[in-house]
Parts: sequence; structure tokens; C-alpha cells
Amino acid sequence: MFATSDGGNTVDSYRLRNMRSYARYACIIAAIIISGIFALSIGTVNVATDKVFKIVLSRLPVLKDFIIKNWTATDETIILQLRFPRIILSFLVGAELSAAGTIYQGVFRNPMADPYIIGSSAGASLGASLGILFFPAMKIFGIGSVPFFAFIGAAGTIFLVYSLASVGGRTYSFTLLLSGVAVSSFISALVSFFMYFSDERLHQIYFWLMGSFSSQGWNEVYLNLPYGVIGFVFAYWNLREINILQLGEETAFFTGVDTERVKRMSLAAASLLTASAVAVSGVIGFVGLIIPHITRAIIGPDYRQLFSVSALVGGLYLMLADTISRVIIAPTELPVGILTALFGGPFFIYLLFQKKNKDYKI
Repeated sequence: MFATSDGGNTVDSYRLRNMRSYARYACIIAAIIISGIFALSIGTVNVATDKVFKIVLSRLPVLKDFIIKNWTATDETIILQLRFPRIILSFLVGAELSAAGTIYQGVFRNPMADPYIIGSSAGASLGASLGILFFPAMKIFGIGSVPFFAFIGAAGTIFLVYSLASVGGRTYSFTLLLSGVAVSSFISALVSFFMYFSDERLHQIYFWLMGSFSSQGWNEVYLNLPYGVIGFVFAYWNLREINILQLGEETAFFTGVDTERVKRMSLAAASLLTASAVAVSGVIGFVGLIIPHITRAIIGPDYRQLFSVSALVGGLYLMLADTISRVIIAPTELPVGILTALFGGPFFIYLLFQKKNKDYKI
């Protein structure tokens, strides 16, 4: 009888956890859809919500014959060619940075780790600067030179940092962090050098470094999406092992986890997510720092849940932040990287004091 009772309680507890998980995802997805419609509607030119619905639904082959057209060609261009790809891209970048931040924090076992910790942003900045200065009119597979060179710069820098940090086939967190700081400092000096001699293109480089989705369209979505999907898939495979890593590398090793393989695959996946995000958005800081931390405080430390929820919340957060940046000083536009820094800076200080008080018992 006792066994049956315990088994029933276990099943009920499992079902309750599943129901809570489904409810959580349903609420987040509903918030994303509502926020997306809101973002499509507002801007320098406001478009009524019912028109937004009809314009989007009219692109579906099954429904297009049943939609009565009551919008102008200008409305359709604004929604489908300007705002829709920008909203999708901001969501993708926010999801990628948040997911990457979750992986970095799990692998380094440090809540203050973020996606730019091993030099990806510095490498992307160098690549973008070279594209702006020397290849402004170049098109590669239909993509402008800036996102292409930014991606190459971010990926190349990450590979260099990995190579410098590897000792005897092993990658240690401490040497990886030091290598990232050293390489980032050197590359940042190169970027400053190019900016000093850039003259009329200085503003363009500086604007890119602040992070923005201005003038980004479907081409940038297509550039970002495949690399993001690959990064998500490879990161997802290692979430169970990342959970075990939280007990310490030695404990994880003795439970049968190949810690070096898990670290390499996880960091490579997180770095790919970061590189694909930075390539199309510029440097947008603090998203990968604050979103995983807030999500962890709400749902707990299980990385199998934390990873996907952080990605969804991060996408929602950056989509809303970009919408605010579009309208807060309309008709001009505030780079979204400035807005995330205004939000993230105080939060980082809060994390710093919290960690200091915990470590030193102040």
C-alpha cells in the first residue's frame, strides 16, 4: 500500500511539473505573439492592429482568398518589408545571446559570464570595421560585406582564443578567460586604430559598435537563421551534462561525463550563436548576462528548462527593447545597444555586489 501511495504521489508530482512547464511556455509564447503584433503596429507610421493581422494572414496561401483588402501598398511594405524582418531578427538575436549566456554561465559555473566573454564581440567589431572601410559596396551571396566580415571576425577570434587556451588537449576555464581578455584587448586596439584613420566612415563604424537593427531586412534573417539553428541543436545535446558539471568537473568526470568533450561542444555552440547574432546586430551587451540570471531565479537551475526558457524570454526582451528604441525619440532612432546597456549596467552592478557579499560574507 505504501509503495502504491508513493508511486501515485510521484506520478501526480510529475504531471504537476509538466502542467506548470506547459503553462509557462504557453504564457511566454502568448506574450511573444502579442508583443510582436504590438511592435508591428507602432512606429513613425502607425498601422491599425486589424490591418496588421490581415496583412500577415494575406500571405498565407490557405487564407489569402478570404481576406478583404482594406490597406494601402505603403502599409504592406512597412509591415512585411521593414518591420516584420526586423522583429524576427531582434527576436532571433535576443534568443541566441540569451541561450549563449546560459551555456557560458553553466560551463564556467559563473552567473556573471556572458556571450562576449571570449572575444567574439571584439572579433566581430574588427571584421565589421574592415568591411565598412575597405569593402563597403561588396555583396557576398547577396549579403552585404559588414555582416559577412563580422561573422568571420567573430568566428576567427573564437578559434584563436580556443587555440591559445588549449594545454595538452585540455581547455581550462581560467586560461580561456585570460586568453579572451588578452585577444579582445589587442583587437579593440586595432579597431580604435582603424577608427582613428576612418574619417568619413567613423560614424558608420561607431553606429555599428552601438548595436542596432536599423536597415536590417530579410537577407540578414536568412544569414542568421541557419547558424542559429545549428548552434541551438548542438547546445541542446549537452544540457544534461551541463547540469552534472554544476557539481564540479571532478565529480562529473567520475560519474561518466566526458567533461572536455562537453566543454568543447558547448562552448563551440554558444560561440556560434554569439557570432551569428553579433554579425547582424552589432554589439548588443548585457542580454546574455541578465536574462539567464533572471530566468534562473524564477524557474530554477535545471539547464534543460533554463536553456529554452531563457532563449524565449531573451527574444521577447530584445524585441521589446528594439521596439522602444524605434519610437522613444521618433522620428529618429536610438541604437538598441544603448538601451540594453542602460538596463543592463545597473543589473551588472547588482550582480557584482551580490557575488561580493556571498564570497566575502560582507
